[in-house]
Amino acid sequence: MAQWLTIIGIGEDGYEGLGQNARDALRAAGTIFGGKRHLDFLPVEFGAKRVAWPTPFSEAYTMLLALRGNAVVVLASGDPMHFGMGATLTRYVSPEEMLVLPSPSSFSLAAAAMGWPIQDTQLLSVHGRPLETLLKSFVPHAKLLILSNDGETPAHVARLLIEAGFTSARLTVLEHLGGKNQQRIDGVAQSWDKLRCADLNILAVDCGEPDQFALSYPLLTGLPDEAYQHDGQLTKRDVRAVTLAHLAPLPGELLWDVGAGCGSVGIEWMRSHPTCKAIAIEADEKRQSLIIHNSKTLGVPDLELVRGAAPAVLARLNSPDAIFIGGGVTDAGVLEACWLALKPGGKLVANAVTIQSEMALVNWRQVHGGDLIKLIVSHAQPLGSFDSWRSALPVTIYNVRKQA
Repeated sequence: MAQWLTIIGIGEDGYEGLGQNARDALRAAGTIFGGKRHLDFLPVEFGAKRVAWPTPFSEAYTMLLALRGNAVVVLASGDPMHFGMGATLTRYVSPEEMLVLPSPSSFSLAAAAMGWPIQDTQLLSVHGRPLETLLKSFVPHAKLLILSNDGETPAHVARLLIEAGFTSARLTVLEHLGGKNQQRIDGVAQSWDKLRCADLNILAVDCGEPDQFALSYPLLTGLPDEAYQHDGQLTKRDVRAVTLAHLAPLPGELLWDVGAGCGSVGIEWMRSHPTCKAIAIEADEKRQSLIIHNSKTLGVPDLELVRGAAPAVLARLNSPDAIFIGGGVTDAGVLEACWLALKPGGKLVANAVTIQSEMALVNWRQVHGGDLIKLIVSHAQPLGSFDSWRSALPVTIYNVRKQA
């Protein structure tokens, strides 16, 4: 199908800031979609039908796709392909059907205003996303540009920085970038007193030097056990690091964490890359609460929790790229259901502590192949006036890749 949809990025300088290609597309359009603010930028003499985004917004896709084949323009802020409407529309419209004409993104304008090289800056968004996603980006001396959800976002981020131990972090709110109402507000997290800013803003954060006991963790696997709230059902740090090395997360992959306990494996899988996804399957109600708490405090609130026991709850889930079985290896049907659901080429890793669970993995390996290792970790602990090695329970780690 020929191009029928043109997505135009428009800035705070409005119609006057658009190039000739964008202006020509607007004049030729039969229908123009956009937010009321964007539609008001257009000259009154344009004859196209103007459609403001509906509530709920999900109805917009049906309205837009009903016009497939007609000349349609969508107005979006800045660069529509960066956290924008264009990126969303690629799920519904093929690249051959659309023409994207971007303007400078809010991030580009903010980086220019701050004098920060974009390649050295993290570009983040909490527009329609949980605020806790920022937590994993709070690390010493990091520079963050954050697309705010609304005018209260800067105050919420200041509070989050204080709670994480970054009280001296510097905040800069950049309002209405590129327009006549552009304004800059500077401050420090611990003394931030601006309860509300303009709804249209980018927040720049220079994390700086954290407090002595700041909650800041690396993105590498093997977070300290103290990072998690748990009831004892925790894959300990050293075992967790080895387990995730065998799971080997790649960007965009989905993990099932079966018998998730406090959620540590799924959480660290998601922390490894922003596009990694995980589903935590857990039957115990108290542990379900721990999973929710830990996923938020460690910056991955989008971790999906499935409340129930395997294998009964597995059938309705999306097929995973990898599966970790931390509990339930000996439960009837769990290994079989996981293996059946795993994508061809996918990875299955299971840990065992008891003799019975180890034997289940040995028997499974005889049929399906794979590798077994036994991990024994010892820690130095006092013995009288000296120190001695105290061994934790040995853990058998099984890993196998499903053949295509």
